[in-house]
Amino acid sequence: MVDRYEPRAIEEKWQRRWEADRIYAAVDFDQRPKWYALTMFPYPSGDLHTGHWYAMAPSDAHARFRRMQGYNVLFPMGFDAFGLPAENAAIKRGIDPKEWTYANIERMRKQLRMMGASFDWDREIVTCDPEYYKWTQWWFLQFYKHGLAYRARALANWCPGCQTVLANEQVIDGRCERSDDIVERRFLTQWFFRITAYAEELLKFDGIDWPERIKVMQRNWIGRSEGAYLDFPVDVPGVEEKIRVFTTRPDTVYGATFVVLAPEHDLVPKVTTPEQRAVVEEYQRQASRETEIERMSTEREKTGVFTGAYAINPFNGRRIPIWIADYVLVTYGTGAIMAVPAHDQRDFEFAAKYGLDIIPVFDHPEIDVTKPLERAFEHGTRMINSGPFDGTPAEDAIRAVVEYAEREGIGQRAVTYRLRDWLISRQRYWGAPIPIVYCDACGTVPVPEDQLPVLLPEKVQFLPTGQSPLTMIPEWVNTSCPQCGGPARRETDTMDTFICSSWYQMRYIDPHNAERPFSPALAEYWLPVDQYTGGAEHAVMHLLYTRFFWKAARDMGLVKGDEPMLRLFNQGVILGPDGNRMSKSRGNVVAPDEQVEQYGADAFRCQLMFIGPWELGGPYNPTGMQGIVRWLRRVWSLALEPPQLVDAPDAPETLALRRAMHKTIRVVTDDMEHFRFNTLIARHMEFCSELQRVRERGQADRDAWNEAVETMLLLIAPLAPHITEELWERLGKPYSIHLQRWPSYDPDLAKDEEVEVVVQVNGKVRGHLRLAPDAPEEVARTRALELERVRAALDGGTPRRVIYVPGKLVNFVV
Repeated sequence: MVDRYEPRAIEEKWQRRWEADRIYAAVDFDQRPKWYALTMFPYPSGDLHTGHWYAMAPSDAHARFRRMQGYNVLFPMGFDAFGLPAENAAIKRGIDPKEWTYANIERMRKQLRMMGASFDWDREIVTCDPEYYKWTQWWFLQFYKHGLAYRARALANWCPGCQTVLANEQVIDGRCERSDDIVERRFLTQWFFRITAYAEELLKFDGIDWPERIKVMQRNWIGRSEGAYLDFPVDVPGVEEKIRVFTTRPDTVYGATFVVLAPEHDLVPKVTTPEQRAVVEEYQRQASRETEIERMSTEREKTGVFTGAYAINPFNGRRIPIWIADYVLVTYGTGAIMAVPAHDQRDFEFAAKYGLDIIPVFDHPEIDVTKPLERAFEHGTRMINSGPFDGTPAEDAIRAVVEYAEREGIGQRAVTYRLRDWLISRQRYWGAPIPIVYCDACGTVPVPEDQLPVLLPEKVQFLPTGQSPLTMIPEWVNTSCPQCGGPARRETDTMDTFICSSWYQMRYIDPHNAERPFSPALAEYWLPVDQYTGGAEHAVMHLLYTRFFWKAARDMGLVKGDEPMLRLFNQGVILGPDGNRMSKSRGNVVAPDEQVEQYGADAFRCQLMFIGPWELGGPYNPTGMQGIVRWLRRVWSLALEPPQLVDAPDAPETLALRRAMHKTIRVVTDDMEHFRFNTLIARHMEFCSELQRVRERGQADRDAWNEAVETMLLLIAPLAPHITEELWERLGKPYSIHLQRWPSYDPDLAKDEEVEVVVQVNGKVRGHLRLAPDAPEEVARTRALELERVRAALDGGTPRRVIYVPGKLVNFVV
């Protein structure tokens, strides 16, 4: 009688053994080809949730697959441990942020080990540990030395009740989450990283395999625009300044009938007339209470106030009014625009509301431009009402106007970016202190590298005002100047936590180096990351920041190559059984620990990989576990309860079994390469069914059966590491299954008859596939969803149902 499959006993046994034997420890400078696999590290919130498992278990399976392929795999793990939640816990529960964070880390370590992942724990990093943030501060100093870190005025969220700056997360519906006061936008002096210096290079993705949607999101965020700067002199006595605007349409400058400044623009108080000052200042106060998202909304009515002042259009000498309006942002462009209501609908609506002139400067074959316009039109055929440019064809207009502006010294061609420099200052305690001191004699002075780290004080007191405790610790704030030795004050802002995660992949290669952030020789060997996995929600923050950080490090001579991660795969979002995001308020949270306790880690891993294409995500329903558990029990039974074994190498049944095995190796290998975990599990189930049919016949060729069972275990090992290790040992095989070579296949035996399958969306043909006649629906569905025309037709929607006729048709109904 074969022992029953008892997952928890087996899993705990092998987790202890693997850790004791350090079988997943990467070997520096090994002769095998290296493979650096990295999945985004978690914030230590206290518990691993199903989303963590959904991101990490498939990433672990792929890393295990690469190890079995003969690579020297580095697959590290750590904790992104600084951040606001620890401060909130300190304030609400009276717990020290450090104690709260490290207690959570200890709990999450145990849960991560329960997953059975092949992390190299020798290389663990914790970003709030001085051993780590010493080097985060070192990076700040390098950026400062190279002109990439600077201090400037910037808008911030200000709570008048708490008398402090708030992070965006602390502003709820325009009010402070602590005091409920209306939050204002104020200028404060803060620290920035000059990411805009790399804007043009960040638009390029040469030599890396990243999802197209991430590239599009980053390009849109960077927002490259070609156009021109034009200068409008201010017509105010005693003010000799000019209003510089950037426009992508310099060819419409003769239609500029007013200019608009952002309410926060430096020129506003200088040009506002006494008669308009009260109304202008009230409008500024109102605008300071609105978020940029609210101000830029296309659905809200545009408002503004006349300053009482005028500017001169430098092209025709016309005197045009200067307005302020909240839809112009001081953080975008120059904080000023020239308004051309005839050719911009937003300007048209504003001009119509306030009775401002609307002058078309292009003709149009379908619009009578001699009559009042009913709405703006963007493009025309030839320039009109444009002085010497009248009659210029539209295709030549921009070039002609810009050349004139440059000759006359009233403008110049330019490229601008929507991307702003990275504001890294945070007015909070739980972050890496910025290593700067301020001396009355020497000014801004960087802390010398040999004095790092600037340690956070411990056991601090959090007051209900919300102010950072750092500002209220005189013995910490007051220090001596590193240059002159006189009295100085520490910078009390800490760094944005995204800095910690912008370079963490570099530290993993040499995490305990006390002399430098990492060894150049190890960087040469391990970097860049070969495969990165994580959520697409980080597209325009972490994934953009880490590319910037790498390029800056390259230019400092610290790393080689242009990109930090060669391949990127984004998993989708795991949802609750009801199809909504998991949340306690909805009552749809599935706790991983409970699933593991009931079914085992292997089953939970495999069920998460089986619910659908990994990049799409989907609802997780525990009721689906029964199918996975039955499959794993069948694997257990097949390995330990063979049929009668005979010598029949030439029997037709033996050849059929070998063909099935080699086809399975081929398909599973391809699916593993491309993260198609759901379809490869379907293939495994098919192969198990084939083995079951062989067993039911009562006998099988000894060599063919043993090879098939061993292959089955090797192919399943990355997905379900514990059960396969246990069965491998029981079969008398050498330890460990995870150190064995991945099976190879014979192309002749692995050949599969394929037929052409039509792919439709709502009955319309959108493509064709070559599939095996009996391909499972899951395989056909996944392959069909990879077709570009199918994705375009679905337009992000989810099929209501799928009609599948094997060997003939896949039809998505939406």
